[in-house]
Amino acid sequence: MYLEKHALYPPQIRELARKDLGIVLVIPCHDEPDVVSSVQVLRDCEPPECAVEVIVVVNDSELSLPKIKQQNKLTIRQLNEWIPQNTDDKFRCFVLDHPNMPKKHAGVGLARKIGMDEAVRRLEQVEHPKGVIVCFDADSSCDSNYLQEIERHFQRYPDTEACSIYFEHPTSGEAYPPEVYEAIVDYELYLRYYVHALRWAGFPHAYQTIGSSMAVRADAYQRQGGMNRRKAGEDFYFLHKFIPHGHFTELSSTRVIPSPRPSHRVPFGTGKAVGDLIQSEHGYLAYHPNVFVDLQFFIKKINTLYEIKNELDIARFVEDLPDSIHTFLVQNNFQKKVKEIHAHTSNPRTFRQRFFQWFNAFLVLKYVHHARDAYYTSVPICEAAAWLLGRLNMDIEAESEAINLLSVFRRMDFK
Repeated sequence: MYLEKHALYPPQIRELARKDLGIVLVIPCHDEPDVVSSVQVLRDCEPPECAVEVIVVVNDSELSLPKIKQQNKLTIRQLNEWIPQNTDDKFRCFVLDHPNMPKKHAGVGLARKIGMDEAVRRLEQVEHPKGVIVCFDADSSCDSNYLQEIERHFQRYPDTEACSIYFEHPTSGEAYPPEVYEAIVDYELYLRYYVHALRWAGFPHAYQTIGSSMAVRADAYQRQGGMNRRKAGEDFYFLHKFIPHGHFTELSSTRVIPSPRPSHRVPFGTGKAVGDLIQSEHGYLAYHPNVFVDLQFFIKKINTLYEIKNELDIARFVEDLPDSIHTFLVQNNFQKKVKEIHAHTSNPRTFRQRFFQWFNAFLVLKYVHHARDAYYTSVPICEAAAWLLGRLNMDIEAESEAINLLSVFRRMDFK
């Protein structure tokens, strides 16, 4: 039913899927000079029990420059030369060619959707609706146990519908100039600071949402309406379809290694942040700790809100909150929303659950931006990260450098 309503294309792969197909990896590929290396990394992984397929979606826009279209044609030739030498009963790779995509939608979200929809078809073909669709990137690498650990994770947690996979950007090497590595350290430190700060504040749905580091079961993918066509942030919006409803987990027994390279192809994200940081004179600025202090104060009071049903008392509840929260809730019709939640819940547990379906990751991010813009000026990432690690009772040295702070967060996240 999902494919009939939402798929943009008819079946694109002619070969029948193998009966034991269990994992399909989808790689969007736009102007990528070395995607073969990323596919080779997957080919070299320790094999899981199930068969594996990789779908590379080579794509460009109707507005893409001739050199990009030429690179894509070269990529297709290289993949088509590589595939026959690297196919067996357990591993196959397919190339989908999508040139001249409409400018309105062309981008990573659309490319992921095309590949993930085809992955659904492959798994449906072998009657494996619980099969796993994995998102990877054309410039990423991974640990050798990557495929095995994905298979084991979904076997170990059969109720898992989707998961975030642990990642580490390279922080040194010769592939890029030193300033690129310095920038990616700051940016990854920020990514970990933000999620851990939300968790410290008590927000229940704080997870990493990185496009190259996520996986979903085929049936759950269909139930939630599939991938969106956003040009950036598609990963954040996609995973937050699953996170608030439970059955979302973290896979932290293997690593994805995304590229640290700068890029200005999208309006935000890793590549854009690295490019901007290289040009910056002040380093990466992160949300002020007080943003999360105020958020924690508010979240701690949510349970008491269930007992407050009088409009005047709700108004007093809001007035007693820190200014950054108070003004944000007023702007977002808090009293009306609380009344609606009360009308549809009959106990504190369901009230809290429904409350955080409204006060979700999107609204929290809006609050964070509101607090930053109107109340708390951003601070250097090392200052913010050191503050948070202190609150988490982690042992750090005074004046720790970014790489040392990042190492502490990584040890907390990699299990």
